[in-house]
Amino acid sequence: MASVRFENITKRFGNVTAVEDINLDITDGEFVTFVGPSGCGKSTCLRMVAGLEEITEGRLFIGDKFANYIPAKDRGIAMVFQSYALFPHMTVEANVSFGLKIKKVPEEERRKKIEWGLELVDLQGLGGRYPRELSGGQRQRVALARALVLSPEVLLLDEPLSNLDAKLRLKMRTELKRIHKAVKSTIIYVTHDQVEAMTLSDRIAVMSMGKLMQAGHPLEVYAHPNNMFVAGFIGSPPINFLEARLEERDGRLFVVTRGFALPLTDEQAAKVEAWG
Repeated sequence: MASVRFENITKRFGNVTAVEDINLDITDGEFVTFVGPSGCGKSTCLRMVAGLEEITEGRLFIGDKFANYIPAKDRGIAMVFQSYALFPHMTVEANVSFGLKIKKVPEEERRKKIEWGLELVDLQGLGGRYPRELSGGQRQRVALARALVLSPEVLLLDEPLSNLDAKLRLKMRTELKRIHKAVKSTIIYVTHDQVEAMTLSDRIAVMSMGKLMQAGHPLEVYAHPNNMFVAGFIGSPPINFLEARLEERDGRLFVVTRGFALPLTDEQAAKVEAWG
């Protein structure tokens, strides 16, 4: 397992800045989810970690290695895509063992890893089936097993549940949490679904327009958003916004809006003074 560190990471496509000045430390064994609306840059961040996109500016570290120029195959990562990317002409076992064969893992060790991977994702006895004979949830678990048997330092999951129906998504969220506890891998997950982000993650990283708006424990981000975007994006129904002004009355600070005036506590007043 390994940590991942983004240091001032920027990615541009021509004149378009897709990701701007991202700074984030992901600790060894942590489950971190990038969440945000479509086009916010979360998948681009994942692809830069995977080595599928070049980094325009900044530095990426995987463990203690400077990873900007390390080829994707040498980064010690595995990735699960939204589309599963299973080979339709191969059985479940053949799909799971594909990466191991590429790495020239000995047959006996390969067999043990396949059995371990299929047991981990609860697909024992289905190794001889083809993808067309599986449900959507089972196909997703095959893709997970194929990634997990490689014993990656970092596991990357790019919206892996978005093709599933609501009931299967709920089941697979439970499975992902169980698998993370079992393998203790560092996992970077990408989704636009805040329910997935809030329930699965040790921390969430909220993105908008290529920028990291806030990173923290899900409940911390929910209860104490850093800005109006995070406040409006996290939570269902979303938070209400009221236009108000600060007024001092008889030595106390009040938040005044149409219809009512709310006194600030001493702690809140101290924070306001600290902000200037």
